[in-house]
Amino acid sequence: MYGAFYCELYLTLIRVFSWLVLLGRGQASNDVEIMVLRHEVAVLKRQVVRPKPDWADRALLAALARFLPPTLRAHRLVAPGTLLAGIGV
Repeated sequence: MYGAFYCELYLTLIRVFSWLVLLGRGQASNDVEIMVLRHEVAVLKRQVVRPKPDWADRALLAALARFLPPTLRAHRLVAPGTLLAGIGV
């Protein structure tokens, strides 16, 4: 009986804290995240089986990903180092 209450309370608090984090982020951080997500979607739309970004895609994603907070950077398709290694930098 109390377990369900605490579960709901926990989920509600997590949601509220995530909203507070979003409110605390700067507009530039939000804009960069949106740009990265849009470019990733564009790359994925061009692919049929497996994403194969060309050198320009890799360079753009690597440059933009460096501006993301570390927690968001961890959830990208690939890390900036991997992107740069693919173009021989």
